[in-house]
Amino acid sequence: MTPSTPIRPIRIDNLQYANWSPELFAEMADAALSAVHVTICYHENFRETVANMATWNRYIETHPARLMHGRTGADVRQAHASGRTAIFYGFQNCAPMEDDIGLIEILHQLGGRFMQLSYNNQSLLATGCYEAEDPGLTRFGRQAIAEMNRVGLVIDMSHSAPRSTLEAIDTSARPIAITHANPSWWHAALRNKSDEVIKALTARGGMIGFSLYPHHLKDGSACTAESFCKMIAEAATRYGIESLGIGSDLCQNQPDSVVAWMRNGRWARETDYGEGSADAAGFPPMPKWFQGIRDFPNLAKGLESVGFATEEIDAILGLNWLRFYDENFTPQKKA
Repeated sequence: MTPSTPIRPIRIDNLQYANWSPELFAEMADAALSAVHVTICYHENFRETVANMATWNRYIETHPARLMHGRTGADVRQAHASGRTAIFYGFQNCAPMEDDIGLIEILHQLGGRFMQLSYNNQSLLATGCYEAEDPGLTRFGRQAIAEMNRVGLVIDMSHSAPRSTLEAIDTSARPIAITHANPSWWHAALRNKSDEVIKALTARGGMIGFSLYPHHLKDGSACTAESFCKMIAEAATRYGIESLGIGSDLCQNQPDSVVAWMRNGRWARETDYGEGSADAAGFPPMPKWFQGIRDFPNLAKGLESVGFATEEIDAILGLNWLRFYDENFTPQKKA
């Protein structure tokens, strides 16, 4: 590196569900992403989840100059130094642990680092955000949280209902995450989170990753970079910069048929909920300024335009998640 070469900042996108290909791996390089948290499953059971992990393991094996396994914050730093992207595995449901608490440790050993307690529906652990009633965490849910805390598998409440989320924040001995959602005071959607929830989350050291999925955005696909970044500025005022990150929720190049699996899994013959009829029909168009992975740098430009300093931008776009990884991915230290 010559003296005039700028130092490339660490950038982390803490949630994607793209239709993976070498072209998208190249986009990660174009966006200078040091780490990406990828969705390994929605409704898949343990065996199906392991098969999805095997597919990702092969991606990493066959693209060693571009990708590497991510298990700790140190892996992000190594990927950053070598111009690669560290891939972290996460589950958008508790389906892969089935009804066996012992599988939590196995999933962590296999590389899992985030697990949602529910995906829209009632699960064995907690209530999803589309259920009419939210009785909160189940007994099994509280036991699962304790085990997740012990092994270093982060609790994610992105698709969970408010009471369940607040109880998870209070029950967990370690900070939890909402990896991909936005504040409901900016855009009222069942998947977005209330001021009460975000305050409780961040007060306990938790992280929220702001989502670019159009149904979560004010004005949907027409949402502007200015509007999105002003929302982040307001969130920084309310909750502090140190708890904010990005979880884009990109579903890049996925066919519309995948939406049925996300919404229905095996439990339903038809979709009985959604943020509009288009939600059931397929993926909505992305905003023009954030069409895919390659557009991640537009976030830095947008944050700068609404008044964030360079060090604040670096925190929101990477370093906050990196700190969270450092503190929460390893087994809990014994007293």
